[in-house]
Amino acid sequence: MEHSDDTRRRVASPQPPTATTVAYDREWAGEVRTAARCAAALLALLLCIDGAAGSLTWWRGLLWSALALLLLLVLFPAMVSAGDGWLASRRLLRTRRVHTDLLVAVRPLEGVDQRLVLRDLLGNRVEIDPEVLVRNPALWHRLDDGARRSRAGGTLRCGTAALDQLARRLDRETALAVFRASGME
Repeated sequence: MEHSDDTRRRVASPQPPTATTVAYDREWAGEVRTAARCAAALLALLLCIDGAAGSLTWWRGLLWSALALLLLLVLFPAMVSAGDGWLASRRLLRTRRVHTDLLVAVRPLEGVDQRLVLRDLLGNRVEIDPEVLVRNPALWHRLDDGARRSRAGGTLRCGTAALDQLARRLDRETALAVFRASGME
């Protein structure tokens, strides 16, 4: 219980950013629905095939349900959000966050699924799909602002070429969208 004559200093806890300063992946909900539809379609297909063959039992139905749930977990997308000086990627069980104004490295991971790996000075690491940044310019601008501050502060030593390449791709996609909207394809 605090009294007005307390001499202790009140420590202000960091306030969470307001909704106007945080950018979110706008297409995340649609991707979740798509993942759920794929899992439901697989379950329905397996149950129909097993039922038509006459071998459907309760434990086989449970097995097919577990397989569909596993597919849902594999396909479930990460929710990417960004604010002033941070970028976060939230999966089902864990949220990873980097300070974009303290970035040390930005590396693209090539392969079947392209990823962008961000590391900050505090040792935090986030992997995101570059396509999320292409689809959501607000997320890109938050990341770019933080990366510019990292460059100016001298902490970003590795990955400026990857960010420049991504910026050129975003500019190209934006120009194509403007041309399509204006009918000048």
